[in-house]
Amino acid sequence: MDMPDNTTIPAKGAGVGIRALSTIMDGIILVVIGGVLAAVLGSDFSNGHVSGSYYLWSLVAGFCYYTYFESKSGATPGKMLCGLRVEKTDGTACDISAAAMRTACRIIDGLFAYLVAAIFVWSSERNQRLGDKLAGTVVVRVK
Repeated sequence: MDMPDNTTIPAKGAGVGIRALSTIMDGIILVVIGGVLAAVLGSDFSNGHVSGSYYLWSLVAGFCYYTYFESKSGATPGKMLCGLRVEKTDGTACDISAAAMRTACRIIDGLFAYLVAAIFVWSSERNQRLGDKLAGTVVVRVK
């Protein structure tokens, strides 16, 4: 938010609920992408078991998905549907290095069904999860 004296007030980040909803939406998309990749690249679902290649391709797809969308448009499809955007804490656009850092930290943030991320968001003045803090980003509501 710009003030008359050209100072800025940092935006407060989006809360846990709306962020969780966007993560669920992105998760649904990623399950489909991971399944297609695993099927095309040789995973056999016919025995009722999920193979290691499914998990590997899902991990690769997830990293690429979050990093690409957040660095190119500031938002994944799930975030777009929820009216959210990732930006740097100085208000500039999220770049590829910040997006990659946020994504890499999902391994820690995602522990215990994203409870780690929720605790960070609840305890942060700007509602930042660990990945946001390390990447210098914040998830904000788009007006």
